[in-house]
Amino acid sequence: MFDKFFPDDYKMSTYVIPFEKLYEEGMRGVIFDIDNTLVPHGAPADERAKKLFARLKDIGFSSCLISNNQEARVKMFNEEIQTNYIYNAHKPSTKNYKKAMEIMGTDCSNTIFVGDQLFTDVWGAKRTGIRNILVKPIHPKEEIQIVLKRYLERIVLHFYKKKQKKTASK
Repeated sequence: MFDKFFPDDYKMSTYVIPFEKLYEEGMRGVIFDIDNTLVPHGAPADERAKKLFARLKDIGFSSCLISNNQEARVKMFNEEIQTNYIYNAHKPSTKNYKKAMEIMGTDCSNTIFVGDQLFTDVWGAKRTGIRNILVKPIHPKEEIQIVLKRYLERIVLHFYKKKQKKTASK
C-alpha cells in the first residue's frame, strides 16, 4: 500500500552519499532539493554545500536544483554553487524532473534524485522513473504544512524500514 512512496535508498545525510560509487555505476546527473536536503530552510549555501558541488563537478556529474520555492530563494542559494536550477517546480509533478534531465543532458537511466520529503521529492522522482535517495531532514524547524506531512511520512518510513529488515534477513 505504501510501496509507491518508498525511497530507493535512505541516508542520514546528503553529505554521506557515495557519489563516486554512483558515478562508477553509470549515474551522470544529480537533481537536488534544497531546503533541509542541502541546508536548513532558507539558508544560503554553506561550506559543505559548496564543497559538495565542487566535488560533483570534479567527479564529472551534471547537477540541477529543483525546488518548490520561488526564484529569489533558489537564486540566493545558487549564488555560491553556480549550477542549473528550476524554481516553483510543483513537485511531485513530473514535468520539472524531466526538464532538469533535459537541462543536464541525462535521462531516467543515469539520473539520481536526492531530497528530504517523501510525498513531494521522492514520489515525484519515482513517478518520473528516476532512482532516488531520501535523506533525513537537516533541521527540525519547518513550516507547518511540512510538519503535518512529516507525521504521515513517519508511518510510511515505519513500513519501509520494516520491509528493509525483512529483505535483509532473507
